[in-house]
Amino acid sequence: MKATSTNTSLIKKIVALVLSFGPGIFAIGYTIGTGSVTSMIVAGSKFNMQLLWVLLLSCLFSGILMFAYGNYALISGETALYGFKKHLKFGKTLAILVIIGITFGQWNSLMGILGISSNIIFEILALNFEGLNAHKYVSVLIIAITIIVTFYLLMLVGKYSFFEKILIIFVTFMGFSFLLSLFFVQPLPIDVVKGLVPTIPEVPGGKMLVAAFVGTTMAAATFLSRPLFVKGKGWTIKNVDQQKKDAITAAILIFVISATIMAVASGALFGQGKEVTHVLDMANTLEPVAGKWAVVIFFFGALSAGLSSIFPCLLIAPLLVADYQSGTIDTNSRQFRIITAVACLVALIGPVFGANPIEIQILSQVFNVFVLPIVILGIILILRNKKVMKGYKTSMGVYVGIFAALFFSLLISYNGTLALLEYF
Repeated sequence: MKATSTNTSLIKKIVALVLSFGPGIFAIGYTIGTGSVTSMIVAGSKFNMQLLWVLLLSCLFSGILMFAYGNYALISGETALYGFKKHLKFGKTLAILVIIGITFGQWNSLMGILGISSNIIFEILALNFEGLNAHKYVSVLIIAITIIVTFYLLMLVGKYSFFEKILIIFVTFMGFSFLLSLFFVQPLPIDVVKGLVPTIPEVPGGKMLVAAFVGTTMAAATFLSRPLFVKGKGWTIKNVDQQKKDAITAAILIFVISATIMAVASGALFGQGKEVTHVLDMANTLEPVAGKWAVVIFFFGALSAGLSSIFPCLLIAPLLVADYQSGTIDTNSRQFRIITAVACLVALIGPVFGANPIEIQILSQVFNVFVLPIVILGIILILRNKKVMKGYKTSMGVYVGIFAALFFSLLISYNGTLALLEYF
């Protein structure tokens, strides 16, 4: 009886820990979607752990920026774009550029996410019903329509707490699936150490993957939306410490889960000359080692990653517009429903034209890096405004981290420009 009681107590503690998550769960939902999964798998299979340093820096800067934007929201009571428009010279233009840039990146990403998620479900069904392979296009399209319509109907519930609970479920399943996958294959420890030394693979596609890494792990949408979700959570100035822990925990979990995915791909595929170009290739990451069960485990994790990203990607455009207009969220408004409906239609473009979702996903992550410097510069200017911050002084360590993030984002934007010129 004592052992049973101990086990029950442990389960309760784990559940309490998961449920204690705040806005950080949205950061994980934005960051570790199929874009992140795809980028990590392609990188691990092609370049071993060579790009681990990019992931580490991106997560470090992400944690600092989440903390900075969260603190600004708690102290000022305002959201990001509303603050830009109200307090910064040329802030209105800056805010509009940010809305356009982030919406373009996130809706492109949504196309890839829906395509990959639909293909994952199709592949799982095809394992049991081989006759489906003859009708792949139609089957994938029907699945995509079903997914996006279901999520749109769920959006109409329109409550922060509901979105948060759904994301907690998906993110938890995703994390456990990928950690379980790591038990089957591991990279060599020396490769992990080497991966922390900054280098860019001098091969076609190397620059593209570096930019995609940053685009998915240092997503501007994550920081800009944080004040909205902090307010949605009901946090106030009394929750400063909680906000800090939430940002740190989110950044650590993003790094651990993303590095785990890269490590699985590295341990299973690197050195075998196998490349990931289609959705089924992602499951093959584990199949040589763990058999058919690997397909189920990995697909389940990748599907959870995709589904956990659909909510945030659908939410971002209407939330940014609402942020710009008034700094408040109204998920029951007609505007909210129209913009999310348009996002759903855009998401179906990839499946309708039968485009390769892997390629769409990586390209969309690259486009995300170009708005990043503007978003970082915006929070620097806001934090330096004593009137807005009501006398609160941001520590020198945080400022150093934010300026380092700005420099890093400019380098990556330049790298992304070179990558796109090479691609096109």
